[in-house]
Amino acid sequence: SGLLTRLQTSAPTIRTLSSNSFSQNIPSCLWKLGRLNHVAIAVPDLEKAQSLYKDVLGAQVSETVALPEHGVYTVFVELGNTKLELLHPLGEKSPIASFLQKNKTGGMHHICIEVDDIKAAMTELKKKKIRILSEEPKIGAHGKPVIFLHPKDCHGVLVELEQA
Repeated sequence: SGLLTRLQTSAPTIRTLSSNSFSQNIPSCLWKLGRLNHVAIAVPDLEKAQSLYKDVLGAQVSETVALPEHGVYTVFVELGNTKLELLHPLGEKSPIASFLQKNKTGGMHHICIEVDDIKAAMTELKKKKIRILSEEPKIGAHGKPVIFLHPKDCHGVLVELEQA
């Protein structure tokens, strides 16, 4: 009977959390995260990559667009629920050129998520010590303002936020 008493008194207490417990700890944001806009893939051979998605996989593939302010050529592959963005270096100072020097066969470069208010997102993320890679948004491939979040602050993933 002494062992049973000790087991009963040392048994862990199980507590359940109500949904109110979670919502009380989540601050209300002035901006809202939206849908996944695209996954960007750096490619060493843009024509070969376009051909894979168009000719082999049968996807709808856009024309190549040069974005000198970002140092890239872009091609978008349309999928049912999102897009892939194929990135190829434009110029020697292209961030994609340095990425491809480390990753010779290419690979995932970043993800892009839409936000409803990019300026509010920037203000709040800075307060939360998330580094933004530019002082102001730049116009991205879709003609909308974009910013990039430092991958070291986002678990190793380069995150692009785009104004919806």
